[in-house]
Amino acid sequence: MSEDEEAGDLDPARRAALAQDLLHALRSRCPGSRAEPRGSLARGTADEYSDIDLVWIVPDGRFEDCVAAAPDLLGTVRDVASLRVDPDLANSRKRRLLFVDFDRLPLFWRLDLEIVARSVAGRPGYDRGNPAARSDDWSRPASALANAVAAVKTVLRGQPRTARGLLERGFARIGAADAVTGHWFADITRLAEAAAAIEPDRGPLAERVVRLAADHRAELR
Repeated sequence: MSEDEEAGDLDPARRAALAQDLLHALRSRCPGSRAEPRGSLARGTADEYSDIDLVWIVPDGRFEDCVAAAPDLLGTVRDVASLRVDPDLANSRKRRLLFVDFDRLPLFWRLDLEIVARSVAGRPGYDRGNPAARSDDWSRPASALANAVAAVKTVLRGQPRTARGLLERGFARIGAADAVTGHWFADITRLAEAAAAIEPDRGPLAERVVRLAADHRAELR
């Protein structure tokens, strides 16, 4: 299978196998931890565009170690193309949320990995809204590119109003004075290119976003 074919193959069985490999790697890294699917994968309602939502519940004393180990650990399962941390939880001492895109896999299949200390595992809102948990050191262009991918997904799901809101917030996030026209391919391409112009290191991810939109151009009308 070529790189382009692999990135465009939306077979849910392939995503399920990846999720199981990730769960196994997480559990093996930290004895006494628990790793579980959540969201649509856990409910059995995922469609071909659904991302991979996992939670990794770790002993409190191993929390920082597990957070530090996560990028390399995930890379043992699949090469990581990009990783960012939810800024609202970036300094939390007991809860983090990682957003991970893997190389040569559909951008729709982003991994959202919550790492949480066991003592607060039953408190899903823990540290959300806590100023001390937040960091201002985050990439607005990367966040805008995530909105662009989500916009493709929502158009394909027949949710144009949601797609418009995602793109409007994406442009606002990078301070781009642009208007969403509803010509989805053009809108998504402009957002991706504007994000890469602000932060050139995001260029490869922006190119992947544009290729994703191009692959679905006939449906992005």
